[in-house]
Amino acid sequence: MDMDILHERAAGIDIAKRGATVCVRKPGGSEQGFTSTVTSWEATTDRILELREFLVGQKVTVVMMEATSDYWKPFYYLLEEDLPVMLVNAKAARNIPRRKTDVADAVWLARLAAHGLLRASFVPPEPIRELRDLTRSRAIAVRDRTREIQRLEKFLESSGIKLSSVASNLTGASGRAMLDALITGERDPEVLACMAKGKLRNKIPELTDALKGRFKDHHAFMVGLHLEQIDAHTRMIDALTERIEASMRPFRCAREALMTIPGIAELTADVIIAETGADMSVFPDAAHLASWTGICPGNNESAGKVKSTKIPPGNKYLKAALGTAAMVAVRDQNSYLGARYRRIKTRRGAQRALVAIEHSILTAIWHMLANGECYKEPDEDRYVRMNQVKTTNRAVKQLRQLGYDVTLAPTSAA
Repeated sequence: MDMDILHERAAGIDIAKRGATVCVRKPGGSEQGFTSTVTSWEATTDRILELREFLVGQKVTVVMMEATSDYWKPFYYLLEEDLPVMLVNAKAARNIPRRKTDVADAVWLARLAAHGLLRASFVPPEPIRELRDLTRSRAIAVRDRTREIQRLEKFLESSGIKLSSVASNLTGASGRAMLDALITGERDPEVLACMAKGKLRNKIPELTDALKGRFKDHHAFMVGLHLEQIDAHTRMIDALTERIEASMRPFRCAREALMTIPGIAELTADVIIAETGADMSVFPDAAHLASWTGICPGNNESAGKVKSTKIPPGNKYLKAALGTAAMVAVRDQNSYLGARYRRIKTRRGAQRALVAIEHSILTAIWHMLANGECYKEPDEDRYVRMNQVKTTNRAVKQLRQLGYDVTLAPTSAA
Protein backbone atom coordinates (compact mmCIF):
# COMPACT_ATOMS: atom_id res chain seq x y z
CA MET A 1 0.00 0.00 0.00
CA ASP A 2 1.41 3.38 -1.01
CA MET A 3 1.94 5.94 1.70
CA ASP A 4 0.47 9.39 1.48
CA ILE A 5 2.73 12.09 0.11
CA LEU A 6 2.69 15.23 2.21
CA HIS A 7 5.35 17.15 0.27
CA GLU A 8 5.65 16.78 -3.49
CA ARG A 9 8.89 18.75 -3.48
CA ALA A 10 11.21 17.67 -0.66
CA ALA A 11 14.95 17.81 -0.05
CA GLY A 12 17.21 15.58 2.00
CA ILE A 13 20.69 16.67 3.11
CA ASP A 14 23.40 14.26 4.27
CA ILE A 15 25.94 16.43 6.11
CA ALA A 16 29.65 15.85 6.69
CA LYS A 17 32.41 18.08 8.04
CA ARG A 18 33.59 19.41 4.68
CA GLY A 19 30.37 19.36 2.71
CA ALA A 20 26.93 17.92 2.14
CA THR A 21 25.11 15.72 -0.34
CA VAL A 22 21.70 17.12 -1.28
CA CYS A 23 18.84 15.23 -2.90
CA VAL A 24 15.83 17.11 -4.31
CA ARG A 25 12.75 14.95 -4.90
CA LYS A 26 10.07 16.41 -7.16
CA PRO A 27 7.32 15.23 -9.55
CA GLY A 28 8.43 13.62 -12.82
CA GLY A 29 10.42 10.61 -13.95
CA SER A 30 9.82 6.93 -13.23
CA GLU A 31 10.01 6.58 -9.42
CA GLN A 32 6.26 6.41 -8.88
CA GLY A 33 5.99 9.71 -10.73
CA PHE A 34 8.93 11.36 -8.93
CA THR A 35 12.52 12.06 -9.82
CA SER A 36 15.52 12.63 -7.54
CA THR A 37 18.39 14.98 -8.33
CA VAL A 38 21.56 14.64 -6.22
CA THR A 39 24.20 17.37 -5.92
CA SER A 40 27.20 18.06 -3.67
CA TRP A 41 27.93 21.30 -1.82
CA GLU A 42 30.83 22.53 0.29
CA ALA A 43 30.19 23.51 3.90
CA THR A 44 31.33 27.13 3.54
CA THR A 45 28.98 30.03 4.13
CA ASP A 46 28.99 31.22 0.50
CA ARG A 47 28.21 27.76 -0.83
CA ILE A 48 25.46 27.20 1.73
CA LEU A 49 23.87 30.50 0.69
CA GLU A 50 24.03 29.29 -2.93
CA LEU A 51 22.39 26.06 -1.79
CA ARG A 52 19.62 28.07 -0.16
CA GLU A 53 18.95 29.92 -3.40
CA PHE A 54 18.98 26.61 -5.29
CA LEU A 55 16.43 25.01 -2.96
CA VAL A 56 14.21 28.08 -3.06
CA GLY A 57 14.35 27.92 -6.86
CA GLN A 58 13.35 24.24 -6.72
CA LYS A 59 10.29 25.29 -4.65
CA VAL A 60 10.85 22.61 -2.01
CA THR A 61 8.37 22.71 0.87
CA VAL A 62 10.50 20.80 3.39
CA VAL A 63 14.23 20.23 3.93
CA MET A 64 15.30 17.33 6.14
CA MET A 65 18.79 16.85 7.60
CA GLU A 66 20.35 14.60 10.24
CA ALA A 67 21.80 15.93 13.48
CA THR A 68 25.39 14.97 12.64
CA SER A 69 27.69 16.16 15.43
CA ASP A 70 27.75 19.98 15.18
CA TYR A 71 28.20 19.99 11.41
CA TRP A 72 24.48 20.55 10.84
CA LYS A 73 24.49 23.97 12.50
CA PRO A 74 25.77 26.17 9.64
CA PHE A 75 23.36 24.51 7.23
CA TYR A 76 20.39 24.74 9.58
CA TYR A 77 20.98 28.32 10.72
CA LEU A 78 21.39 29.65 7.18
CA LEU A 79 18.63 27.63 5.53
CA GLU A 80 16.00 28.25 8.22
CA GLU A 81 15.76 31.91 7.21
CA ASP A 82 13.97 31.10 3.92
CA LEU A 83 13.06 27.41 4.07
CA PRO A 84 11.12 25.04 6.38
CA VAL A 85 13.98 22.95 7.76
CA MET A 86 13.61 19.75 9.83
CA LEU A 87 16.45 18.47 11.99
CA VAL A 88 15.91 14.79 12.77
CA ASN A 89 17.54 12.21 14.99
CA ALA A 90 20.16 10.26 13.02
CA LYS A 91 19.14 7.04 14.74
CA ALA A 92 15.51 7.44 13.62
CA ALA A 93 16.58 8.21 10.04
CA ARG A 94 18.92 5.23 9.74
CA ASN A 95 18.83 3.49 6.36
CA ILE A 96 19.03 -0.21 5.54
CA PRO A 97 22.32 -1.72 6.83
CA ARG A 98 25.10 -2.28 4.27
CA ARG A 99 23.40 0.11 1.83
CA LYS A 100 24.83 3.27 3.27
CA THR A 101 26.46 5.91 1.10
CA ASP A 102 26.19 9.68 1.16
CA VAL A 103 23.99 9.62 -1.93
CA ALA A 104 21.77 6.83 -0.58
CA ASP A 105 21.36 8.68 2.73
CA ALA A 106 20.37 11.91 1.01
CA VAL A 107 17.82 10.10 -1.20
CA TRP A 108 16.44 8.27 1.83
CA LEU A 109 16.06 11.50 3.80
CA ALA A 110 14.24 13.12 0.87
CA ARG A 111 11.78 10.20 0.72
CA LEU A 112 11.19 10.31 4.47
CA ALA A 113 10.59 14.05 4.25
CA ALA A 114 8.13 13.65 1.37
CA HIS A 115 6.01 11.19 3.36
CA GLY A 116 6.38 13.02 6.69
CA LEU A 117 7.63 9.93 8.51
CA LEU A 118 9.93 11.65 11.02
CA ARG A 119 9.40 14.25 13.71
CA ALA A 120 11.57 17.33 13.87
CA SER A 121 13.97 17.73 16.76
CA PHE A 122 13.58 20.73 19.05
CA VAL A 123 15.85 23.58 17.92
CA PRO A 124 15.23 26.73 19.99
CA PRO A 125 15.24 30.24 18.52
CA GLU A 126 18.48 32.21 18.30
CA PRO A 127 18.21 34.10 21.65
CA ILE A 128 17.77 30.80 23.49
CA ARG A 129 20.61 29.22 21.52
CA GLU A 130 22.90 32.03 22.65
CA LEU A 131 21.77 31.58 26.25
CA ARG A 132 22.46 27.85 25.93
CA ASP A 133 25.99 28.54 24.76
CA LEU A 134 26.56 30.70 27.83
CA THR A 135 25.12 28.32 30.43
CA ARG A 136 26.80 25.28 28.91
CA SER A 137 30.14 27.06 28.75
CA ARG A 138 29.75 28.07 32.39
CA ALA A 139 29.00 24.48 33.39
CA ILE A 140 32.12 23.30 31.54
CA ALA A 141 34.25 26.04 33.13
CA VAL A 142 33.03 25.11 36.62
CA ARG A 143 33.83 21.47 35.94
CA ASP A 144 37.30 22.33 34.62
CA ARG A 145 38.05 24.52 37.63
CA THR A 146 37.00 21.72 39.97
CA ARG A 147 39.30 19.31 38.14
CA GLU A 148 42.18 21.77 38.36
CA ILE A 149 41.66 22.11 42.12
CA GLN A 150 41.71 18.32 42.39
CA ARG A 151 44.98 18.21 40.43
CA LEU A 152 46.44 20.81 42.80
CA GLU A 153 45.36 18.79 45.82
CA LYS A 154 46.96 15.62 44.43
CA PHE A 155 50.18 17.44 43.57
CA LEU A 156 50.50 18.83 47.11
CA GLU A 157 50.63 15.24 48.36
CA SER A 158 54.05 14.87 46.72
CA SER A 159 55.36 17.73 48.88
CA GLY A 160 53.91 16.38 52.13
CA ILE A 161 51.56 19.38 52.49
CA LYS A 162 48.20 18.06 53.80
CA LEU A 163 46.33 21.37 53.80
CA SER A 164 43.16 19.90 52.27
CA SER A 165 42.83 17.43 55.16
CA VAL A 166 42.22 20.36 57.54
CA ALA A 167 40.79 23.13 55.35
CA SER A 168 37.65 22.07 53.50
CA ASN A 169 38.20 24.71 50.80
CA LEU A 170 41.72 24.49 49.42
CA THR A 171 41.37 27.68 47.36
CA GLY A 172 39.41 29.72 49.92
CA ALA A 173 40.73 32.89 51.50
CA SER A 174 42.80 31.03 54.11
CA GLY A 175 44.07 28.27 51.84
CA ARG A 176 44.95 30.70 49.07
CA ALA A 177 46.92 32.93 51.43
CA MET A 178 48.96 29.95 52.64
CA LEU A 179 49.63 28.67 49.13
CA ASP A 180 50.70 32.11 47.92
CA ALA A 181 53.06 32.37 50.88
CA LEU A 182 54.55 28.96 50.10
CA ILE A 183 55.13 30.05 46.50
CA THR A 184 56.92 33.23 47.59
CA GLY A 185 59.28 31.26 49.84
CA GLU A 186 57.68 31.05 53.30
CA ARG A 187 58.28 27.58 54.78
CA ASP A 188 57.65 28.04 58.53
CA PRO A 189 54.48 25.99 59.27
CA GLU A 190 53.60 28.13 62.31
CA VAL A 191 53.74 31.35 60.28
CA LEU A 192 51.68 29.73 57.54
CA ALA A 193 49.09 28.40 59.99
CA CYS A 194 48.61 31.86 61.52
CA MET A 195 47.34 33.05 58.12
CA ALA A 196 44.11 31.18 58.77
CA LYS A 197 40.94 33.28 58.88
CA GLY A 198 37.54 32.93 60.46
CA LYS A 199 36.59 29.59 62.01
CA LEU A 200 39.70 27.97 60.58
CA ARG A 201 41.79 29.76 63.24
CA ASN A 202 40.39 27.25 65.74
CA LYS A 203 42.45 24.62 63.90
CA ILE A 204 45.85 26.34 63.97
CA PRO A 205 47.56 23.38 65.74
CA GLU A 206 46.21 20.95 63.12
CA LEU A 207 47.21 23.36 60.34
CA THR A 208 50.73 23.58 61.72
CA ASP A 209 51.12 19.81 61.48
CA ALA A 210 49.51 19.69 58.03
CA LEU A 211 51.83 22.38 56.64
CA LYS A 212 55.04 20.55 57.59
CA GLY A 213 56.50 19.05 54.44
CA ARG A 214 59.29 19.13 51.88
CA PHE A 215 57.98 22.00 49.76
CA LYS A 216 60.72 22.98 47.26
CA ASP A 217 61.13 25.41 44.39
CA HIS A 218 59.81 22.80 41.98
CA HIS A 219 56.61 22.48 44.00
CA ALA A 220 56.29 26.28 44.17
CA PHE A 221 56.54 26.50 40.37
CA MET A 222 53.94 23.78 39.76
CA VAL A 223 51.52 25.10 42.40
CA GLY A 224 51.79 28.56 40.83
CA LEU A 225 50.80 27.14 37.44
CA HIS A 226 47.80 25.36 38.95
CA LEU A 227 46.66 28.52 40.71
CA GLU A 228 46.98 30.50 37.47
CA GLN A 229 44.71 27.99 35.74
CA ILE A 230 42.20 28.16 38.60
CA ASP A 231 42.18 31.95 38.44
CA ALA A 232 41.67 31.86 34.67
CA HIS A 233 38.67 29.55 35.06
CA THR A 234 37.27 31.82 37.79
CA ARG A 235 37.55 34.89 35.56
CA MET A 236 35.82 32.99 32.76
CA ILE A 237 32.99 31.91 35.08
CA ASP A 238 32.51 35.48 36.30
CA ALA A 239 32.40 36.84 32.75
CA LEU A 240 29.90 34.18 31.66
CA THR A 241 27.73 34.80 34.71
CA GLU A 242 27.62 38.52 33.95
CA ARG A 243 26.65 37.82 30.34
CA ILE A 244 24.01 35.29 31.38
CA GLU A 245 22.47 37.81 33.78
CA ALA A 246 22.08 40.28 30.92
CA SER A 247 20.57 37.63 28.63
CA MET A 248 18.14 36.53 31.33
CA ARG A 249 16.35 39.88 31.56
CA PRO A 250 13.34 38.76 29.45
CA PHE A 251 13.04 35.61 31.60
CA ARG A 252 13.40 37.03 35.10
CA CYS A 253 9.75 36.39 36.00
CA ALA A 254 10.06 32.77 34.86
CA ARG A 255 13.31 32.37 36.79
CA GLU A 256 11.81 33.76 39.99
CA ALA A 257 8.82 31.43 39.62
CA LEU A 258 11.06 28.39 39.10
CA MET A 259 13.08 29.26 42.19
CA THR A 260 9.96 28.70 44.33
CA ILE A 261 10.30 24.96 43.64
CA PRO A 262 12.30 23.23 46.39
CA GLY A 263 15.87 22.52 45.31
CA ILE A 264 15.98 24.97 42.39
CA ALA A 265 18.49 27.79 42.86
CA GLU A 266 19.31 30.61 40.47
CA LEU A 267 21.97 28.68 38.51
CA THR A 268 19.63 25.71 38.09
CA ALA A 269 16.80 27.97 36.93
CA ASP A 270 19.14 29.51 34.34
CA VAL A 271 19.91 26.07 32.92
CA ILE A 272 16.22 25.08 32.82
CA ILE A 273 15.28 28.22 30.88
CA ALA A 274 18.27 27.92 28.54
CA GLU A 275 17.57 24.27 27.68
CA THR A 276 13.78 24.43 27.35
CA GLY A 277 13.43 28.01 26.16
CA ALA A 278 10.74 28.55 28.84
CA ASP A 279 8.22 27.83 26.07
CA MET A 280 6.20 24.75 26.89
CA SER A 281 4.12 24.95 23.71
CA VAL A 282 6.86 22.82 22.13
CA PHE A 283 5.97 19.96 24.48
CA PRO A 284 2.31 18.78 24.38
CA ASP A 285 2.38 17.75 28.03
CA ALA A 286 4.70 17.10 30.95
CA ALA A 287 5.25 13.49 29.83
CA HIS A 288 6.71 14.65 26.51
CA LEU A 289 9.06 17.03 28.32
CA ALA A 290 10.19 14.21 30.65
CA SER A 291 10.82 11.90 27.69
CA TRP A 292 12.81 14.59 25.84
CA THR A 293 14.88 15.25 28.97
CA GLY A 294 15.48 11.53 29.55
CA ILE A 295 14.07 11.08 33.06
CA CYS A 296 11.30 8.59 32.39
CA PRO A 297 11.32 4.78 31.98
CA GLY A 298 12.21 3.60 28.50
CA ASN A 299 10.00 1.28 26.46
CA ASN A 300 11.62 -1.92 25.21
CA GLU A 301 9.00 -4.65 24.97
CA SER A 302 8.55 -7.54 22.56
CA ALA A 303 6.06 -10.42 22.58
CA GLY A 304 4.68 -9.25 25.89
CA LYS A 305 8.09 -9.38 27.55
CA VAL A 306 9.66 -6.20 28.93
CA LYS A 307 13.35 -6.34 28.06
CA SER A 308 14.44 -3.08 29.65
CA THR A 309 13.05 0.04 31.30
CA LYS A 310 16.34 1.92 31.40
CA ILE A 311 15.86 5.65 31.11
CA PRO A 312 16.57 6.92 27.58
CA PRO A 313 19.35 9.36 26.70
CA GLY A 314 18.17 12.94 26.76
CA ASN A 315 19.35 16.45 27.43
CA LYS A 316 22.38 15.86 29.65
CA TYR A 317 22.64 19.48 30.78
CA LEU A 318 19.02 19.69 31.92
CA LYS A 319 19.25 16.22 33.45
CA ALA A 320 22.32 17.23 35.48
CA ALA A 321 20.62 20.40 36.72
CA LEU A 322 17.53 18.46 37.79
CA GLY A 323 19.72 15.91 39.56
CA THR A 324 21.31 18.68 41.61
CA ALA A 325 17.90 20.15 42.42
CA ALA A 326 16.54 16.74 43.45
CA MET A 327 19.45 16.03 45.80
CA VAL A 328 18.87 19.38 47.52
CA ALA A 329 15.09 18.94 47.71
CA VAL A 330 15.12 15.50 49.35
CA ARG A 331 17.23 16.78 52.26
CA ASP A 332 14.20 18.62 53.63
CA GLN A 333 12.67 16.13 56.05
CA ASN A 334 9.36 18.03 56.23
CA SER A 335 8.68 18.51 52.51
CA TYR A 336 6.48 16.59 50.09
CA LEU A 337 9.42 15.78 47.80
CA GLY A 338 11.41 14.48 50.76
CA ALA A 339 8.52 12.27 51.86
CA ARG A 340 8.05 10.99 48.29
CA TYR A 341 11.75 10.20 48.03
CA ARG A 342 11.78 8.20 51.27
CA ARG A 343 8.61 6.37 50.27
CA ILE A 344 10.01 5.27 46.90
CA LYS A 345 13.50 4.59 48.26
CA THR A 346 12.24 1.78 50.53
CA ARG A 347 10.75 -0.06 47.55
CA ARG A 348 12.87 0.87 44.54
CA GLY A 349 16.22 2.06 45.88
CA ALA A 350 17.87 5.45 46.24
CA GLN A 351 18.83 5.97 42.58
CA ARG A 352 15.37 5.31 41.16
CA ALA A 353 13.80 7.37 43.92
CA LEU A 354 16.02 10.29 42.97
CA VAL A 355 14.99 10.01 39.30
CA ALA A 356 11.35 10.01 40.43
CA ILE A 357 11.95 13.28 42.29
CA GLU A 358 13.56 14.75 39.17
CA HIS A 359 10.42 13.73 37.26
CA SER A 360 8.19 15.39 39.86
CA ILE A 361 10.20 18.61 39.69
CA LEU A 362 10.09 18.62 35.88
CA THR A 363 6.32 18.04 35.91
CA ALA A 364 5.90 21.04 38.19
CA ILE A 365 8.11 23.09 35.84
CA TRP A 366 5.95 22.22 32.84
CA HIS A 367 2.71 23.22 34.59
CA MET A 368 4.21 26.46 35.88
CA LEU A 369 5.60 27.57 32.51
CA ALA A 370 2.71 26.24 30.39
CA ASN A 371 -0.24 27.42 32.46
CA GLY A 372 1.27 30.21 34.52
CA GLU A 373 0.56 28.30 37.71
CA CYS A 374 2.38 28.96 40.96
CA TYR A 375 4.10 26.14 42.78
CA LYS A 376 2.11 24.85 45.73
CA GLU A 377 3.81 22.44 48.08
CA PRO A 378 1.61 19.37 48.75
CA ASP A 379 1.32 18.18 52.34
CA GLU A 380 3.94 15.72 53.55
CA ASP A 381 1.26 13.20 54.60
CA ARG A 382 -0.55 13.34 51.26
CA TYR A 383 0.16 9.69 50.49
CA VAL A 384 -1.05 8.62 53.90
CA ARG A 385 -4.39 10.35 53.37
CA MET A 386 -4.75 9.04 49.82
CA ASN A 387 -3.96 5.43 50.72
CA GLN A 388 -5.21 5.02 54.27
CA VAL A 389 -6.05 1.32 53.82
CA LYS A 390 -2.66 0.49 52.32
CA THR A 391 -0.85 2.50 54.97
CA THR A 392 -2.77 0.76 57.75
CA ASN A 393 -2.21 -2.73 56.33
CA ARG A 394 1.49 -2.05 55.82
CA ALA A 395 1.89 -0.88 59.43
CA VAL A 396 -0.01 -3.88 60.81
CA LYS A 397 2.06 -6.27 58.71
CA GLN A 398 5.32 -4.78 59.96
CA LEU A 399 4.19 -5.02 63.59
CA ARG A 400 3.15 -8.66 63.18
CA GLN A 401 6.52 -9.47 61.64
CA LEU A 402 8.09 -8.07 64.79
CA GLY A 403 5.99 -10.46 66.90
CA TYR A 404 3.14 -8.23 68.03
CA ASP A 405 -0.55 -9.17 68.11
CA VAL A 406 -2.28 -6.14 66.66
CA THR A 407 -5.92 -5.17 67.18
CA LEU A 408 -7.17 -1.93 65.61
CA ALA A 409 -9.91 0.25 67.02
CA PRO A 410 -10.90 3.62 65.52
CA THR A 411 -10.51 6.67 67.72
CA SER A 412 -13.35 9.03 68.43
CA ALA A 413 -11.73 11.63 66.14
CA ALA A 414 -11.78 9.14 63.24
